[in-house]
Amino acid sequence: MRFIMLVVLMDMLAVGIIVPVLPGLVGQFTADLGDQARWYGVIAVAYAVSQFVSAPVLGALSDRYGRRPLLLLGFCGLALNFFATALASALWMLVASRVIGGAMQANAAVANAYVADITAPQDRAKRFGMLGAMFGIGFILGPVLGGLLGGIDLRLPFFAAGVLALLNLVYGYFVLPESLGAEKRRAVDWRRANPLTSLKELAALKGVGPLVGVLAFAGLAQYSLYTVWVLYGSFRFGWGPTENGWSLFAVGMVSAVVQGVLLGRLLKRLGAQRLAVAGLVSSTLAFTAWGLATQGWMMYVVIMANVLGAAVAASLQGLVSAAADERTQGQTLGAVSSLNSLMAVVAPALAAPLMATVSHLPASDWRAGGPMFFCAALQAAALVLAAVHFRRMARRKLPPSIHPASAPR
Repeated sequence: MRFIMLVVLMDMLAVGIIVPVLPGLVGQFTADLGDQARWYGVIAVAYAVSQFVSAPVLGALSDRYGRRPLLLLGFCGLALNFFATALASALWMLVASRVIGGAMQANAAVANAYVADITAPQDRAKRFGMLGAMFGIGFILGPVLGGLLGGIDLRLPFFAAGVLALLNLVYGYFVLPESLGAEKRRAVDWRRANPLTSLKELAALKGVGPLVGVLAFAGLAQYSLYTVWVLYGSFRFGWGPTENGWSLFAVGMVSAVVQGVLLGRLLKRLGAQRLAVAGLVSSTLAFTAWGLATQGWMMYVVIMANVLGAAVAASLQGLVSAAADERTQGQTLGAVSSLNSLMAVVAPALAAPLMATVSHLPASDWRAGGPMFFCAALQAAALVLAAVHFRRMARRKLPPSIHPASAPR
């Protein structure tokens, strides 16, 4: 677990470095904020489409050949993506680099499958939370470092991220052990590796069903937030790379503390189902408050208040993972990753044009919060689906696909 946590930390540190500066790099090739938002959406969609198609395939390959080689492939894909982006001299080069990077980068799905391999079903939600904490720490350090480097040169963070990806490759090659024994591997079923088929089979897992819709709406809200956060902060509050980096630092700090320290206690007290519902309520209110914020410091207040919202992903992922057997963890979590990638496809196509639409308004106009209100509506839809699903499960007295502590009380 220590090995995979360090791998994920380095991976997310590399990803986090580029977050505050990628929109600015796109802006070097565009004429105005609206054009920048639209092209940033195109680039985000290109990356997500590529990852959507490849994630279940790479997840299935990890069930056949093991987690370790697929993680190493992902590090190569990240490094290639970062260096190509740093050297891009036209928009089409940015798009091409993100397509290649997305096709080879399935580290999140494979890392989750790795954790499932070495963890008992009743402990997986907590372990996924530990992994989520590494994501959070990566987003604590990465965006700040990226903001500082971006203040020197917008391309410098991409070179730094590429170096980190190569270091991760070396570390993984020499240190990271394989988690999936030969006796647990299975042949690749290419029909099931189809992303649409994998999503259908995910929904068919006992105890999951409508949770696929919950994951979809919540994921769409989060990816919409990722798409517009830097653009939104720059538009409404005049933030530059450094200010955006510090705001993402705050988001990562809350995520790391919740998932790395508080999640186990929250799961023990509330159970995965109630924690997921409470987190969706918190996130809905947080997005609404961000849309109404008129000063930059208000964004920080909401970030710190949205503690339960940081526990949603681990709770839902624990429920889904426990519904799958040990031979199909890669396939199942690859399908979850593919669903997230699909939402990452849809999010920029919706959020970026919405950001471009409100960019002509005065920064103080409440309608300028439209992208955040859109995210709040998505979280509210996820909340309704989750509440209905858990209530139906309780009425049918079906096992909730996890240990008894996570059952409704």
